[in-house]
Amino acid sequence: MDIRQYEDKMKQAYEHFLGELKKVRTGRANAAMLDSVMVTAYGTQMPLNQVSNVTAPEAQLIQITPFDPGNLQAIASAIRDNPTLGLNPSDDGRVVRVPIPALTEDRRREYVKVLNGKVEDCMIALRGVRRDAIDAVTQAKKDKAVGEDDAKRLEKQVDEAMAKVKAEVDSAAKAKENEIMTI
Repeated sequence: MDIRQYEDKMKQAYEHFLGELKKVRTGRANAAMLDSVMVTAYGTQMPLNQVSNVTAPEAQLIQITPFDPGNLQAIASAIRDNPTLGLNPSDDGRVVRVPIPALTEDRRREYVKVLNGKVEDCMIALRGVRRDAIDAVTQAKKDKAVGEDDAKRLEKQVDEAMAKVKAEVDSAAKAKENEIMTI
């Protein structure tokens, strides 16, 4: 029996967690903050990064250059109408500029709570993968596919993989929390 598939699933959960971390505001401009924005262009909903080039030229500014200038108003309204962002874009006819306001102490604390929620979601996913792996080992032991010693060794490997990924999640969360709370 091989536990690599479960290690891969744990790694995928961690990668997803890192993607979610990029969406949490820190008071500093980051092009990934707008990854969830969908723009109505060419008659369909499209991700912002498929209809424009998103950059962060300054610490407090995101600049969006549409591939087609006709989508300028749709991009600005998509950002303005997204209540989770709380951003107010402006356009000059060629590019959309999104100023990132400085965070107050209360907002920083709220974002830390959001961060902790994302950490917990990741941990729930990791525990689910661990449970599946342990169940597979137990089933293999019942089916006499692995012996008692091999089952214990596999369970230990699963626990070690879980501990390793958990440490990575904790480290990334701590770094993000420091980034949020730094003025």
